[in-house]
Amino acid sequence: MVITGLSVLSVALILTVAWGADWLLDRLFEKLQSWGSKSLASSYRSWFELGRSFLKFGLRLGVWILAGYVILLRVPILQPVATWFTQGLRTIPTELGIMSRAPLFTLGRNRISLGTLILFLVAALLIFLSAGLLSQWLKRRILVRINADRGTQEAIAAIIGYTLALIGLLVLLQSLGLDLSSLAVFAGVIGLGIGFSLQQLASHFVSGITLLFEQQLRVGDFIDIEGVLGTIERISIRSTIVRTQDRRFVIVPNHLFFEQKVINWSYQTPESRIHLPVNVAYGSDTVLVTETLLSAARMDPRVLRYPTPQVWFKRFGESAYEFELLVWINQPPEFEPIKSALYFLIEQELHQRGIEVPFPQRDLHLRNPEMLQSMGLVGQHRDASLNSDAVLSTTGETPTQKPTLAAKGMPNSKTLRVLLRQVSYFEKCTNAQLRVLIEQGYRKFLATGQIVCREQEPGESFYIILTGQVEVVSEKLGQAIAILSDGNFFGEISLLTGAPRSATVRTITDTILFVVDRSALQLLLKNHQGLAEEIARALCQRQQVLQELGLFNPNALDRSDDAPFIWIRRRLQTLFGI
Repeated sequence: MVITGLSVLSVALILTVAWGADWLLDRLFEKLQSWGSKSLASSYRSWFELGRSFLKFGLRLGVWILAGYVILLRVPILQPVATWFTQGLRTIPTELGIMSRAPLFTLGRNRISLGTLILFLVAALLIFLSAGLLSQWLKRRILVRINADRGTQEAIAAIIGYTLALIGLLVLLQSLGLDLSSLAVFAGVIGLGIGFSLQQLASHFVSGITLLFEQQLRVGDFIDIEGVLGTIERISIRSTIVRTQDRRFVIVPNHLFFEQKVINWSYQTPESRIHLPVNVAYGSDTVLVTETLLSAARMDPRVLRYPTPQVWFKRFGESAYEFELLVWINQPPEFEPIKSALYFLIEQELHQRGIEVPFPQRDLHLRNPEMLQSMGLVGQHRDASLNSDAVLSTTGETPTQKPTLAAKGMPNSKTLRVLLRQVSYFEKCTNAQLRVLIEQGYRKFLATGQIVCREQEPGESFYIILTGQVEVVSEKLGQAIAILSDGNFFGEISLLTGAPRSATVRTITDTILFVVDRSALQLLLKNHQGLAEEIARALCQRQQVLQELGLFNPNALDRSDDAPFIWIRRRLQTLFGI
């Protein structure tokens, strides 16, 4: 037989078609791999890749076998081989049927054949893939639409996925005709043996299930475990993936969450408090330090207004007053950048107010300076300063000497303490009492033309102008009453008496106000009830104003000199619950 040109052309065409089909299959499975990596959870991707690889290999092998068989049929010289191959193909199903039905081993009362085993593996792979796809679809199509948070979505999807996979396996075993009751004893023995060898894996499994059901730790929570700070990205049966602030992924075995102390910054509420230690030199004005730290805290927009920032005087240190600034935030993953920003602001405010940040110092007392001089360790130019009481200051680790007093900074007329004392009702307050108002108050910025308060509105706060100007207008009379600027205050009468505002106040320029509201004043009066007496006496000096507001009628009171004072004191007690 002679191979003709037509036969060669046919073979070339068949090989080209086979190569093209192989290339298309390769591209198709690349797309399938890309889809699986995006759509499937990480726990299902390995199974998906295994099934994809087997299917790709089988299809490509089938394409080339088919191409070879067609070539055998098209080339006359290869007809005997084609006949032998065809006969072999006809016997393959019979042989495979015999092989697939032949028992490989016995499991309980069930004989497991090769066909049953292959069918089980393929079906199990499909079950796992289907469960993964369904759980992901549920998370992306349903849970997202009902506004479930990220942790709830992941937990529900994982639980449903594992449940469907377990149910599918049980149904598969039953459909294959396996008697599950006969496997009970065998499974118990195997489970006991595996339990001793795989105790750690079992611990991970139980811990993972517990984490998913209890929901004390959820995907998206910011946690601290064994010094690892990060956000939970995924909770699986064996481990949990935590993304650190450096964008590194740490795989934490699940059992560690039950053996170690875990701080969950996001549990129930993301609001948390951070502490910033600050040391200042001895002799610094503690009220001014408090005002400075609170001013720095209020400059950062990430610090919550409520609960209000606080300043604690921790202790008298060896070389400094030790304070601590406490602020509330609702972005736990950002607490380190927030602390850094606050320290920059604190340094800026301390410098502007001339408050010194001390450094450790050590006192060195020379007992025999003459001996050191004779040894040439001390120069002649220091003779006059060397005596038994000479002191050389050097830096060291054990500070004992108190540093020099803080330098004078910005004038006291600009401090909140001085501005508050300009209000007659607070002029006799102690520094501790004023510190309460400074801590509980807050700064408020208003642009030009904004209304601060309106006439006849309830008076819930009073204001001190830090910078800017405001105009006081009587809407009833239709005229301007006054213009107030830096250091002036207004609104205290309405706050203290409960009377409605007697005028409208609007800003003339961009203005920053310090606001003291009712809750701050109530806290002060509850802790210092004697102060209510002083405020009542100060209000007695303004009986004319109270009469104009319609709050006070002297004719309705007793003729005694103390009657107005008693009436005002009772009103304060009623308004502030003291």
